[in-house]
Amino acid sequence: MDAFSEVLSGVRLKGAMFFRAEFSAPWRLSTPHCRVLAPVLVPGAAHMVVYHFVVEGTARAGVEGGPDVELSAGDIVVFPHGDPHHLSAGPHTNPVDSAALLARITTGDLSPMQAGGGGAITRFVCGYMTLDPLLCGPILESLPAMLTVNVRTDPAGQWLEQSILHLLEEAASDRAGSEAMLAKLSEALFVDTVRRHVAGLADQSTGWLAGARDAVVGKSLALLHKRPEHPWTIAELAAAVGVSRSALVERFTRYLSDPPMAYLTGWRLRLAAQALTSSSKGIADVAAAVGYESEAAFNRAFKRAFGVPPARYRRETRKPAGSHVGA
Repeated sequence: MDAFSEVLSGVRLKGAMFFRAEFSAPWRLSTPHCRVLAPVLVPGAAHMVVYHFVVEGTARAGVEGGPDVELSAGDIVVFPHGDPHHLSAGPHTNPVDSAALLARITTGDLSPMQAGGGGAITRFVCGYMTLDPLLCGPILESLPAMLTVNVRTDPAGQWLEQSILHLLEEAASDRAGSEAMLAKLSEALFVDTVRRHVAGLADQSTGWLAGARDAVVGKSLALLHKRPEHPWTIAELAAAVGVSRSALVERFTRYLSDPPMAYLTGWRLRLAAQALTSSSKGIADVAAAVGYESEAAFNRAFKRAFGVPPARYRRETRKPAGSHVGA
């Protein structure tokens, strides 16, 4: 069973490539926080992850205030929390014209933008992923501010890269359907990147993604995410994964800090919060859907988690009609 897939199965991912560049050194591209970029690219999105894929050449990348990392061809650098960041190459600052860049983004121009000082060429494409921060919280909260992986280490990654580059050419020439296919490949690239990051985690790593990789904790997480409304007990969950209750609690807590039932409560309340903002279900129906038999107990638990009762949370956070909740 795959806990990562169970989380993603309940989330509507939406991805796209939005920028393509051929920059010659020296150059520097600065990207603002996703809160600034999202209204331009995906109005109404609850959260946006930005990533850049180096096709040729080298570059440096970093978040504001942090150290730079070196990038080479085949590297993808992802900013899961949408932090302000930059890409650059060469010894001197030569900022890319932000007005020209914005014009390309707003018009959907996917032909390569050329800029820079005339030195070594770096070719790359930029993409984004929108998702619901409540439902993707377990994954997002386990990711650093910036992560990098290389997709040229196996045939699957090489196929994905070539498919994206082919569709970028088609999209730039306005061939019908190419942008929709490119969006799906963009989503696949994001998922593949996170999977590669998980595979490369050190053995002593903790957190949700490290736990999802563990045989016992991963199976437990998959079961809890598959059937969150079920009246799970430690005894039943331990039997389902084939370990003792004490061993399950110890191993689960080692990775996630919380024991399984506390984790399940938190996940149920995240599901409830998302339902309150995206559906017209009554409070009692939302409570029942996430495993609460008592509306009063649900109200108390929700207020402890979110600081306000469910009805008030719905009033204060519900999106206007037509907007994209967790698009």
